[in-house]
Amino acid sequence: MLLLIATLLVSASPAYAVQPDEIMANPSQESRARDLSRELRCMVCQNQSIDDSDAPLARDLRLLVRERITAGDSNRQVMDFLVARYGEFVLLRPRFEAHTLLLWGLTPLLLLGGIIALWRSNRRRAIAPGDDGAALTLTADEAARVEKLLAAEAADGKLP
Repeated sequence: MLLLIATLLVSASPAYAVQPDEIMANPSQESRARDLSRELRCMVCQNQSIDDSDAPLARDLRLLVRERITAGDSNRQVMDFLVARYGEFVLLRPRFEAHTLLLWGLTPLLLLGGIIALWRSNRRRAIAPGDDGAALTLTADEAARVEKLLAAEAADGKLP
């Protein structure tokens, strides 16, 4: 039973691709490197961070991040270096800048457009007469004619 619990605890821990030989001796620098690695996209896997990816390029990027931290670069300098080298695509969350404005604004614009389209569709449907089975208003002549027809059918015994 104890072995089963130990196995479950080990398997429940998050799996990272960082190899033991990559880990830095300084815990604060290693923490910075891990934080940065979670923000960078694996160029091979594309939807994984380099911290989670086993790809050789991800390993190279992790080592490059650690090398830049060891050289004394700040987090911003490391990110700027990687963006200059690989482009904005290396960031899992692109920066909010003028050239990424469409990327950040497209989702809310599409959502707003969908809401407006639904509103206009429902409004048009509510205005259209008879489409939804609603009763129509009869003119006085039409109402008199309906009454006359109903009276004639009642006299013939067709209506209860």
